[in-house]
Amino acid sequence: MEILFIVRLCCNCTYALLYKPIDRVTRSTLVLHDLLKHTPADHPDYPLLQDALRISQNFLSSINEDIDPRRTAVTTPKGETRQLVKDGFLVELSEGSRKLRHVFLFTDVLLCAKLKKAAVGKHQQYDCKWYVPLADLVFPSPEESEHCPQVHVIPDHELEDMKMKISTIKSEMQKEKANKGQSRAIERLKKKMFENEFWLLLNSPAIPFRIHNRNGKSYLFLLSSDYERSEWREAIQRLQKKDLQAFVLSSVELQVLTGSCFKLRTVHNIPVTSNKDDDESPGLYGFLHVIVHSAKGFKQSANLYCTLEVDSFGYFVSKAKTRVFRDTTEPQWNEVREGGMQVGAVLPISLQPQFWSCSGVLGLNHLPFTPQEFEIELEGSQSLRILCYEKCYDKTKLNKDNNEIVDKIMGKGQIQLDPQAVQTKNWHMDVIEMNGIKVEFSMKFTSRDMSLKRTPSKKQTGVFGVKISVVTKRERSKVPYIVRQCIEEVEKRGIEEVGIYRISGVATDIQALKAVFDANNKDILVMLSDMDINAIAGTLKLYFRELPEPLLTDRLYPAFMEGIALSDPAAKENCMMHLLRSLPDPNLITFLFLLEHLKRVAEKEPINKMSLHNLATVFGPTLLRPSEGESKAHLTLASDIWSHDVMAQVRAGYWRGSPACLGIFVSFCWIGQAGRWQLFCFL
Repeated sequence: MEILFIVRLCCNCTYALLYKPIDRVTRSTLVLHDLLKHTPADHPDYPLLQDALRISQNFLSSINEDIDPRRTAVTTPKGETRQLVKDGFLVELSEGSRKLRHVFLFTDVLLCAKLKKAAVGKHQQYDCKWYVPLADLVFPSPEESEHCPQVHVIPDHELEDMKMKISTIKSEMQKEKANKGQSRAIERLKKKMFENEFWLLLNSPAIPFRIHNRNGKSYLFLLSSDYERSEWREAIQRLQKKDLQAFVLSSVELQVLTGSCFKLRTVHNIPVTSNKDDDESPGLYGFLHVIVHSAKGFKQSANLYCTLEVDSFGYFVSKAKTRVFRDTTEPQWNEVREGGMQVGAVLPISLQPQFWSCSGVLGLNHLPFTPQEFEIELEGSQSLRILCYEKCYDKTKLNKDNNEIVDKIMGKGQIQLDPQAVQTKNWHMDVIEMNGIKVEFSMKFTSRDMSLKRTPSKKQTGVFGVKISVVTKRERSKVPYIVRQCIEEVEKRGIEEVGIYRISGVATDIQALKAVFDANNKDILVMLSDMDINAIAGTLKLYFRELPEPLLTDRLYPAFMEGIALSDPAAKENCMMHLLRSLPDPNLITFLFLLEHLKRVAEKEPINKMSLHNLATVFGPTLLRPSEGESKAHLTLASDIWSHDVMAQVRAGYWRGSPACLGIFVSFCWIGQAGRWQLFCFL
């Protein structure tokens, strides 16, 4: 009995010493999680709770790893260890169609697999589609790529359509959760959102990543990010530096290797937002302003530039590109170069940078140079990537995939967009280190709520922030001079520009044009003729955005909302017709002038890729939105009424008394999660 008592006492002591502390930390972690969930993000204790929760979770994770470490290797039948180095989901172009694959990079082999559909209660397994020993794997040269199948790129407007559908479903899910709706309805919406996000994930990537087995077949993956392509290429090339031998896997060896993939994988879920837990961060929605200042650490002089990528809808997209700084080891993108300043343009990675010189125009060479600022739209983004390239001007190295010259990645880096650090009114300076290179940049974030607000202005000089009626009366014109000149310049040399109005101009160029129009400088036309066309298009959008009240007026805003909510098409048409006729003359004439211009731009859609849908998405927020005093009430009401598209047809026959006979479809759409207005105009 005494021995039994001693054994029980020892067990209790062991329990108290070992288990109770861990149990206490576990319970504390759950309490911290609940506290953080119900504490406002702007509360002073919020960061402290975050730190405490992170420390607790790291402690518990370390305990679990010691008890049951995750397997990272598999033993071959020959007794050798095959380590998993990298894995992830990639889109493969196979037999002319896109397939989502899970790719596994081991120390000596690259394996492409597909997850099998498992019966209920059974373990999931992978099916091997193909494998290539790293000793036999090569990357085709541009000349060899010429004979590979060409990539079919999905039109931008189809991708944008799908993004809008996903945002709408997110809004509906939020409503269901807020109203404590049925779990069945929420699950149905989740399933629909997953299907749409999966389609977007499958059809968005367009950057080719080709690999070739020197004993036979070639394979083609499509990626959305050059950063990701570089990571896979570098990981493979590092492993190939070792003494690798070619081999052929037997059926048993292949079965063992494929069977181990499920346990070894590090990426468990398809990268779509519908796979995230409810308590995970939804990311940032709004606008990220970024200035790339300089880069240091290059060993040789080169022609250098940077691109910026952010994640959106589960994948990364290239959003901006600095100008090329020629023949330097320390590019200073803030610097004025002798003979004038070269200003870059915000362009997709597939487009060449634009250059323009201000030498002799308005004496700008003698003014302090404003840093090159980019405005990047964020849609649930959590990370910012910066890639530094060496520009290649050798036309013999032409890439057959997209007819672009191949540029060499000199370095790349990534930072997390911390909402607490980013969401301040001041600029935040940071440095990204990449392969010995340091890139210095600044950033600040503007939420969608803030971007929707209009601040009334008492200013009566200039044109920006001044009522349109005041400007037209002063100019003795029907349409403001700035609107006429910007539209004329766009139609002269930008109507066939790919992505006109969708691709942003450099913010500093737009501010320069704004200052010139406000000053009514006599050299405006000279500057316009030299300026990048995307900056001119951006200036026109900025003018409408900075009006003290929207073009369709604050007074008629509630009436437009009520008219759009009407279910009877005839009543809706009559209502919209009446509202347009109720606009002040300068507003209506300018509105119709803009619509006719957008119609002419849309007629060039096969060349500029800008459909009426795309144009309407761009101009919607600038034409109808609340003033600052009414924004909260209107946004709340709009989010209740317009969680889905509402279409109204309007026949507008009003142009200073003469019929214009324009058929206009107007649709306003408020998407709760993304905070996005949309105005469709089909003329």
